[in-house]
Formats: sequence, C-alpha cells, structure tokens
Amino acid sequence: MLRKISIVLLFCSIFADSAFAQRMFKSYQYFPDHLEIKTNDGKMVITPYGHHTVKVDFLEKGKALPFPSYAAAHGAEKVESKVKEEPNRLIYSLPDMEVLIQKSPFQVSYANGNKVFLAEEQGFFDADSVSGFRFKLQPQEQLIGGGERVLGMNRRGHRLELYNKASYGYEKHADLMYYSMPMLVSTNKYALIFDNGAKGFMDLGATDKEVMSFEAVSGNMSYFVVSGHDYPTLMNNFTALTGRNPLPARWTLGNIASRMGYHTQEEVETTVAKYQQDSIPLDGIVIDLYWQGPDLKGHMGNLDWYKPNFPQPEKMMANLNEQGVKTILITEPFILNGCKTWDSAVENKVLGTDSLGSAFKFDFFFGNTGLIDIFKPKAQDWFWKIYKHHTESGVGGWWGDLGEPEVHPSALQHVNGSADEVHNVYGHEWAKMIYDGFAKDFPNTRPLILMRSGFVGSQRYGMVPWSGDVSRSWGGLYPQVEISLSMGLQGAAYMSSDLGGFAGTTKDAELYLRWLSYGVFNPIYRTHAQEEVPAEPVYWDKETMSIARDFIRLRYEMMPYNYTLAYENTTTGMPLMRPLFFEEDNDQLIDYTDAYMWGDDFLVAPVKEKGATSKTFYLPKGHQWIDFHNDKVYEGGKEVTIKSDIKHLPVMVKAGAFIPMAPVYQTTKEYSTKDLTLHYYADASVKEAKGQMYDDDGHSKDALEKGNFDLLKFEANTNEKGLTIAVEKTGKGFENAPSERAITVLVHHAPNHKKVMVNGQKVKVQKSEQKWQDKGGAFFNESTGQLFVKVVLKDKVVIAVK
Repeated sequence: MLRKISIVLLFCSIFADSAFAQRMFKSYQYFPDHLEIKTNDGKMVITPYGHHTVKVDFLEKGKALPFPSYAAAHGAEKVESKVKEEPNRLIYSLPDMEVLIQKSPFQVSYANGNKVFLAEEQGFFDADSVSGFRFKLQPQEQLIGGGERVLGMNRRGHRLELYNKASYGYEKHADLMYYSMPMLVSTNKYALIFDNGAKGFMDLGATDKEVMSFEAVSGNMSYFVVSGHDYPTLMNNFTALTGRNPLPARWTLGNIASRMGYHTQEEVETTVAKYQQDSIPLDGIVIDLYWQGPDLKGHMGNLDWYKPNFPQPEKMMANLNEQGVKTILITEPFILNGCKTWDSAVENKVLGTDSLGSAFKFDFFFGNTGLIDIFKPKAQDWFWKIYKHHTESGVGGWWGDLGEPEVHPSALQHVNGSADEVHNVYGHEWAKMIYDGFAKDFPNTRPLILMRSGFVGSQRYGMVPWSGDVSRSWGGLYPQVEISLSMGLQGAAYMSSDLGGFAGTTKDAELYLRWLSYGVFNPIYRTHAQEEVPAEPVYWDKETMSIARDFIRLRYEMMPYNYTLAYENTTTGMPLMRPLFFEEDNDQLIDYTDAYMWGDDFLVAPVKEKGATSKTFYLPKGHQWIDFHNDKVYEGGKEVTIKSDIKHLPVMVKAGAFIPMAPVYQTTKEYSTKDLTLHYYADASVKEAKGQMYDDDGHSKDALEKGNFDLLKFEANTNEKGLTIAVEKTGKGFENAPSERAITVLVHHAPNHKKVMVNGQKVKVQKSEQKWQDKGGAFFNESTGQLFVKVVLKDKVVIAVK
C-alpha cells in the first residue's frame, strides 16, 4: 500500500511542478515533408504519414530518438501540406487533418473540418523517472484501448499499467494482461498511439478526469494521431499506418485441436483418428511442451523432438498432412540451463546478458533459464534456423508462448536496451522474426503464428493472438466478447480464446458447448485446456460430442463467408468481430458486449450464463433482422428475447444480406466453391443490396498481390415488378479454380411470384422439393416462404422473380 501511495504522490508532484514550466514557442521551419517547431526546451517534429495521420516527435534538448518506430508499418509519406501563419498560431494543413499550433500559451491541437477532436494539455513532460505526453479529454469522450484488459470497453477513468504480463485463470476482471498496447480509440473518431515499447502507464482521466497521459521509463517520446470521419474509415486509416493482417491460410480458419498436452505420437494420431471416425472436421493439431521432453519442467528450450515418445515425428506429420491436418508446435523464448541447446545459445551469445556481458540466468516455473535476445540479429538467425529445420521437416504452424516475456528481470540487458525499455515489444519482434524468416525461406507460404503478446502493429506480421490462460468457468467465458472486440479495434483482429476454457478442472458440458457455439463466430476455432478435462469434443460423452460436431460443421459451412471476412480485413482493416456501435453510431453502445457483429451481416448474442434458456439483446436500428434459425423477422432499434437451448446460439442476419455457404467437408484440403448455396435474406424494407465472396487457392502468399483470385459480386434489386438477383464472377482466377460453379440461390422471405427467369429464360417452378432436386429449375416452399433456384455460374447469372 505504501508503494502505491508513493507512486501516486510522485505522479501528482510531477505535474504540480511541471504546471509552472509552460513551454514557449520560439520559431518554426516548414519543409515539404514535415514541420519543425523550436521551443525553449526542445524541438517538436510533425511528420505526415498519410492524408489523415501525423507523427509527433519531441526531441528534448537535441536528443535523437533512441529506437525505431515499432508501431508504423512504413515511413513517412509524401503528402500535400501547407502552413499558414497567423498572429498567435500556425495552421499546418493536410488533405484530411489540420494541426493547430497556438504560440502563447503554447498548445498543439488536431482538427477535422474546423472541429478540434484532440488537443494537448501540457504535451511533452519530463520527470526524473518517467517522460511522456498529456492531452485534454473532452467531456463526453469515451476511450477504448490499452490493449487486452477486462474492465469494460470504455477505459476512461482508469490508470492502466503498460507492461505485458500473464493473467492466469482470470475471469470477469483483469487490470493487466498479456498484450497491453499504448494506444486508444476515441468516440471522437481518432486513434492515438504512444510509439514506445517501454514499461509505463496510460492514465485515461483517473488522476485528473479532464486529462489523459502516456508515460514510460524511457524510449521514444513520439506519438501518432490518426483521424477518420466514421469508424470504418478510422479502421482503414489506422491499419494503413500500423499494417494489416496478411491473408491467412484458409486452413487456419478451420477447427484446430489442442490441449496441454499430447504426451506421445500415439496420442496425437489417435486423437486425429477419432475426429475422422466421428466425422468432425479438423485442420490442425497443436503439440504442446511434451514434444520437447517427458515432463512439464526441465525441458523447455530443447526445441527438438523427444524421440522416446515421438519416435517418428517426420512420418507422423507427413501422414497427418496427407489427411489434411497440419501439425503446430509450441516454442518459447526461454532456454533452460542444461537443456540440449544451452551450450550453443551461450557459445553463440544469443541470450540476454547481465551487466558484465555474461548470459543472464534466473529461475522461473520451468527451471533455471536464460532468455533469447530477440533484438540481436545473431540471436534471430540462431532461433530461425531451428524454425526452418522443423518447417522443412513438416511442421505446418507455430505457436509462440510466454512471449510477454512471462518473466523478464529488469536487470537483464538486451542488445538495444534494458528489459524494462523493450519489454512490450519483445513479442512483436519475435513474430517479425518468424514472419521475415518465412518470407525469406518459404516465400509462397502463409504462416500461422499463434502468440499471446505483441505491440501496436503486430498484426502485420500475421500474428494470431489468443486471450491467454482463461479460467475454465462461466466467469472466464463472460469477458471473451469484450476482449476480442476491443483488441480488434486496436488492430488485433484475430484475437480469440481457448474454446472451452483453459485453467481449472471444471467439467461442465453446458459451459463447454456454450463456449464452442460462440467459437463458430470467432476469428479462430481452437479448443485448448489443461488435460484434466478434455478439450476435444471426441473425448466427451456422445450427446455433447454430437452437439459440438454440429457447431463445428456449421463453422465449415460458413467458410466462404468467413474467408471473405479475412479478405476484407486484409484489404480494409475492418475487424472480423465488430461492436454494435459500428452498426449504429451510438455512444451509448460503447460498453455493450451482449451481442456483436460478425462481419457486416451477422449479429451474434452468445449465452454466457449457466442455466439460461433465453437471451435478451439489442438489435441496432435502421434495419430489419431475421433469425438465422427460423427466419422470424424483428425490427431494429429495440431489445428482443430469443429462446436458446443448448443446441442453438442466438444469431440474427441483417435484412438484405447475402450469405454464401459451402457443403461440409472433413478438412479444408477438400474445400472447393464449385458447389455453393447463396442465401439472400429478402425484406420489403431493402430495395437494393450488395455482397461479395472472395476465393483463391487458400495458401499462395502472393494471391492478392498478383490478382490470382475470384471475387463473386452479388446484387439484389426489389421494385414493383419483383426481385432481381445478379451473381457475377470477377477477377482473373487462380490455379484449379472452378471453371463454373453450381449455385443454389436460396431466397428467404421470397416475394410472391408468377414466374422465375434465369438469364431471361423462364424456368419451371417445381411443385415438390424432390422434383426440384431431380430436375432443377426452381422450387418454392410455401410453408417457409423460401425460394430455391439452381443456376450455373460461369461469368454472370441474373435471376428475376416476377
């Protein structure tokens, strides 16, 4: 308690003293690519990084920035700009932002269309132990950010530690977790990023309700401001700066089995066989610590197969790969003293050091250890050679664990600074090392890089994060929507969880199935748990397994839609999971996590309470909403209560949505879009609607860059004459792409019809489903109001219902 009081007193005294040190404007210099402002205590450099983005560096007393930018994916851009000087201010104008520099009293603010959305308070400050920036908070402003926390979506009023740290067994509250980020997204439609990877804090109106601040023990005194007119534009602009997720391999969106852990080759092979026997689709299996040794402790850092238990790993992986199942191996950055690689690590000087330059050794749960200096090029080469060897041997994906790092003594020195100075970017650099290694040695492979810790912008290295060692309890399930939504807004669009829960021995089939049903509409579908309770549905009772199988099969049916969401994230930065305030721009929905959007078209309301038989949730206004399970129509702008037994997750579809779905298959190795069902959710309120479906070979890294893909465009128009649906194939295609696609167009709530035409030719509306199945054409189900039309798509198909 005394320590906490002293920290608060220090914090308050810093700013009490600094209030008297008003910064003074001295002069400015305008350059084509930046603006420099000289003050009495240093120099401020404002650099455009886009039409809507600036970087601000404060160089105190001529000091240079000690670190490169970790947040930015690229350098400054050439942007048209100009400076206008007025008696008491400068106006630095970019195409979509103005920076206003008031001379006396000195203050910098940011505006769009003459409306100030952000302003410095004191701006840069320097104290004995920390440095940073202070900004004003506007009265109604709400703030999302600080990385991974369980505090509610709106983080205003909190003082958040910036230090990636494990949060074992968390439930409904967690102040500090694995993946903190020094950034925020404001309801004023801007993102603010403190480009500093050191240990620190961000104070969002906790100490002073009208001030937010970022502070760190050292590092770059730099921040980025990104603006946008609405949330989708802001996401686009923000990820244009920090980088976008590369398109994942399609198999990574399939079902992945995992536990802590499989002890033997026989366990791995038996588990995969059980998935196949029970007809549960599977695309990957994770082998945890036991691939390196027989026990939990003492073997971390061997980074090689323990042959007594895995006698033929290459043959095992080859057989699994032939069956369409990828092998994923866990690695950690800790090299235990005495393990197989210890002598090599010491000899090659790849470990963090003490003050004398010797390998820094310390104790933690798994044993006495050193830590790889991930910032040292020589260490990266050493570490990557291990990844390369195993990838060549058949490993299909990589899992980087404990990358906060979980234990990171302050006295440990890296090649570029102390542990505290670079702690928060350790996982970021680790992901970059693996991503760059694949780009060099496996240039046509889309790698899977599972990691639980990173920095702003880590998504550009293909990092797939998860929410850590969550409690296997209802309390652990409860915050998962909040975590994924908030992290998606901060760039980590593939944030997911250990489906079923990780920590603890609770065996509750209801909890397990509710978690797995939620996972259907998650970026990654991966079960994982401590081995006391089965993570895999194949080891549950028949009823639980059967229900879980139905959810997983639905996940695979939705692959065309989900893969298109991945494409949209890669090209626009929009997260896959989206908060409802993206759909209805309403600040009162900022903290709402009882439901969320899955892409543009699905609204998902997970059941998070034991024993619940129904779910009450809000439907955004401006749309009609259609129950995914029974086609019942609901009006937006109000709450609804939907019955939800254990077999059904409450899911709504937006009226006017196109949902492409595929047949069920055992693995994505069998995946093809030659047969599709295209659902169109018609409603009288929707006169025009559009949709799309992305398709490529699922694995080539350069498919987007080379244009090797198909993009199916969907369009619907409704008027007094009836309904017209057009499906058109665009793009130049890809190897083994279907030359034509057999599509069943399923119109929900189809209008009354007298005839159905395909490409101007009348087709017969069959009187029974069986005749339609046998002879084709169309079929109208009078009891459900659904119209089915079979078509063959080569280039374009037009369906008219009159």
